Amino acid sequence: MVGDNDNDRRKYVPVIESRIDRDSADFQQDRDAMLAALRPFEALAAAVLEAGGPKSVDRHRGRGKLIARERVDLLLDEDAPFLELSTYAGAHDPESQPGGRLITGIGPINGVECMIVANQPTVKGGSLNPDAVAKQLRAFDIAHRNRLPLVTLVESGGADLPRQADTFAFGGRIFRDISRLSAAGIPTISLVFGSSTAGGAYLPGMSEYTVLVKNAAHVYLGGPPLVKMAINEDIEDEALGGAEMHSRTSGLADYLADDERHAIRLGRQIVGDLGWRKSGPPPSSRADEPIYDRSELLGCAPSDSKRSVEVREILARVLDGSRFDEFKAGYGTQLVTGWGSIAGYPVGVIANNGILFSAEANKGAHFIQLANARDIPLLFVQNITGFMVGSAAEHGGIIKDGAKMINAVSNSTVPHLTLMVGASYGAGNYAMSGRAYDPRFVFTWPNHRIAVMGGPQLGGVMSIIRRAAAQRSGAEYDEAQDARVRAEIEDMIDKQSHAAYATGRQWDDGVIDPRNTRTILGLALSATHSAPVVGATRFAPFRM
Repeated sequence: MVGDNDNDRRKYVPVIESRIDRDSADFQQDRDAMLAALRPFEALAAAVLEAGGPKSVDRHRGRGKLIARERVDLLLDEDAPFLELSTYAGAHDPESQPGGRLITGIGPINGVECMIVANQPTVKGGSLNPDAVAKQLRAFDIAHRNRLPLVTLVESGGADLPRQADTFAFGGRIFRDISRLSAAGIPTISLVFGSSTAGGAYLPGMSEYTVLVKNAAHVYLGGPPLVKMAINEDIEDEALGGAEMHSRTSGLADYLADDERHAIRLGRQIVGDLGWRKSGPPPSSRADEPIYDRSELLGCAPSDSKRSVEVREILARVLDGSRFDEFKAGYGTQLVTGWGSIAGYPVGVIANNGILFSAEANKGAHFIQLANARDIPLLFVQNITGFMVGSAAEHGGIIKDGAKMINAVSNSTVPHLTLMVGASYGAGNYAMSGRAYDPRFVFTWPNHRIAVMGGPQLGGVMSIIRRAAAQRSGAEYDEAQDARVRAEIEDMIDKQSHAAYATGRQWDDGVIDPRNTRTILGLALSATHSAPVVGATRFAPFRM
């Protein structure tokens, strides 16, 4: 509960003083660059919403069916927010439909925050390609770690058979993971609107609650053609695996719905009857808005990688009341650490203001331990080119100091939320809780770049190596070929480090408009508090 003590505490927490000049050339340049970076994602969003195209949607509606987004909208509480995840899965592949043939996200059903996974039958029949498998597994992982009841809206032809070599071996984890959710005490509910075939039949089969729509849902391990080929039996869909058969004969259906809207009402009723409660602490501060305009976030990231932008300006437009109790402000100044809150939930902030030196690494490791001691989630704000290199850094112990911070990140057990607002290169990505370190959520701004190193740097390194090899062999060095290879490397890295490529490969949970940062982080923090928030009591030994 939020009370008078919070009012007293807020009196003494400093408010970040913004120094942004909205009329400056740099601000306008950065703002224009961010708006330009957003435009490709607006086009991608339109492609996602097409959901297979007008013909497919019209054909689906002609069968008296709702499209997937309509099902999700009806399932959610009226006017409730929906935190959609992995929206642009598959965007890296020109031949793939962006969206991964699924809708996944978090929203309230009868006041209970749930993970929702909905097949999109208007896109290739809702069949699962590699993007869809990865997206569904990520949704299950988020549900498990954040203790979110899972509701699946099922209508799928199963695996995309032409892509079976890329889906079969790992696709079975979908059924393993839904079983583990249930074993962990997290409710699982399936609403079946159409086909649920072959391996897909196990999705309702392994759920705790199932609702099947009369005269529409068909659940079977092998459809009529396969049954004919396998055992020479002639049988129709309804008799083989229809909703009424499963309701009256097999017992697979717990509830028989008259139509899709009835199925959704039953789903909402099931969730409402769970008596589900969050295990984490409620908000402890007032979620008052920042004192600065959120639209200014468009100009808070550098358009030129050689120019830094003050990360406190971002925090001033994200944290409650723009309040920030900075920790070790005068030490390791290229890493900003401190305490604040978002949507009333306390957070420890670790944000880049430049490259990481030994002092920054030690400061970060110390702060992570403090957040764990206080059971406070961590927000990592990444704009990092890596750890410092060179003789001075090496002699000063950058490896052992960087290892301390990575050790602390690796063993921290409070929820991590990672926001990427610029570069994310090398071991800096790891130290700032990149995807490999299992943060609860990873969101990126559209200007984001991720790679081992930047294209010019990698091209230059490879050039030096090739030049040295030529000198050792006594061969003449081909400068023209060197220029061509460096250009090819830079072009390759530029494409593969782009935010659209990264989110298409599901290296993050979504590219977001900077203006929506506070809202999205608030929704994500709320989701993490469905599970207990408990810090680590033990870290691996630090090399001192």
